[in-house]
Amino acid sequence: RSPSVGDALTAILFNRGLHALVCHRVSHRLWKADRTGLAKYLQSTVSRIYQADIHPAATFGSGIYMNCGSGIVIGETAVVGDDVSILQSVTLGGTGKERGDRHPKVGRGVILQDGATVLGNIKVGDGAVITAKSIVTKEVPPLARVSGVPAKVRSYREAIADADNLVVGSANDDGEGFEYNNNAVDGDGDEFLERQMQYKYLKRWEAAHDNVDALK
Repeated sequence: RSPSVGDALTAILFNRGLHALVCHRVSHRLWKADRTGLAKYLQSTVSRIYQADIHPAATFGSGIYMNCGSGIVIGETAVVGDDVSILQSVTLGGTGKERGDRHPKVGRGVILQDGATVLGNIKVGDGAVITAKSIVTKEVPPLARVSGVPAKVRSYREAIADADNLVVGSANDDGEGFEYNNNAVDGDGDEFLERQMQYKYLKRWEAAHDNVDALK
């Protein structure tokens, strides 16, 4: 999903977001296996090297994209759904007034832009967009585009017709992605770029699956 990454090898060797994500998945497995000390050590090491502080107990789905990892903070009881995009300096934290389950639950296909902050045990609906520097303290409806401090709904994305067969936030086979209403926060140029990135991501994902199938 990153236009700066030309191929898989470049991402594996140099993408700090991918490195931080892979390390978190290892630490999460250690945490689930009751090897909490080693999991915490790995978390501390990742925080020091990649500036991404992700608690080993945090649950991540598949297809997560982290562009660089820097400044990302994700709490113990946070849940991140499939195909979520997390940009730099994103915080999924608590309010400081809760105990137990106190961190956000992020749905499928959500985009968390630069510096977005989501606080408390709240749900962010599938396909929502949290714009840069926004602070979210209330639940976000599916496909909503929110911004501001505190964040408010500014517009809605419209799901594609065949959404059941596609990842929320992707584009379909003929290149037509989400349709946006006239009250969208971003300008037309930004919307076009977003749709192009969605389309490229889907095509690369399909190509990767085709390559795996060919090796079987």
